[in-house]
Amino acid sequence: MKTGKIMTAFLLASLLAGCGQSAQTTSKPDDTAEKPQETAAAQTEDLIEETVYVEMEVENYGTILLELDGKAAPVTVTNFVNLVNDKFYDGITFHRIMDGFMIQGGDPSGTGYGGSEKNITGEFAQNGYDNPISHKTGTISMARSNDPDSASSQFFICVADDEFLDGGYAAFGHVIEGMDVCMKIAADAKPVDNNGTIRPEEQPVITYAKVVEH
Repeated sequence: MKTGKIMTAFLLASLLAGCGQSAQTTSKPDDTAEKPQETAAAQTEDLIEETVYVEMEVENYGTILLELDGKAAPVTVTNFVNLVNDKFYDGITFHRIMDGFMIQGGDPSGTGYGGSEKNITGEFAQNGYDNPISHKTGTISMARSNDPDSASSQFFICVADDEFLDGGYAAFGHVIEGMDVCMKIAADAKPVDNNGTIRPEEQPVITYAKVVEH
C-alpha cells in the first residue's frame, strides 16, 4: 500500500512538471526560445507584500473567495492580481481537472499551452526561495513547465492535500470561501485522459475575477 501511494505521488508530480506533452505546462518547452518573455526578476513594479482577496465566479457553480499571501509569495501575488485587474481571467476556463488532486485554469487557449505575455520567477524551495505555504486542500498555486521560471497565468487549486508538491511549485494563497464550488467542479469533471484534459465545450468558465475587500 505504501509503495502504491509513493508511485501515485510520483505520477502526479510528473504530470505537474511535464514539459510540452502535458496539459499542465504553461508553455511549450521551446516557446521561450521562439519568443523571449520578460520575467518578474526584470520588472521594476512595486510588489504586493500584503494580504489580498480575490473573488472568482465560475459559471453554473458559484463564487470562490481567495486569500492571497503577498508576504509569502510577493512576485506571484503581484502577477496574479495584475492579471485580475486587467480582467485577463474573465471568460477563461478550467481546462485540466483531476478529482482528488486539483483543478487548473488560467490558460486563454484552453489547451494547457497558453499563458500571458510574461513569465515570473518561481517562488519555491527548489528555485532557492523559502515559501512557507503547503499544498493543502484549498491551496492555490502556479502551474509551470520544467523551467522553474516558466509560470505565467495558469494556476491550480488543490482539492486534496498535495504536500508532495511543496517546494516545487509557487503556492500563494488559499480558498477561504467556496471550497464546495471547487470540489463540485472536480467531481463533475469528465477528463478524456489520465492527465485531466477536459473537452473544450465542457470546461467550466470563469465568469469574472476581481479584487475585493474582506
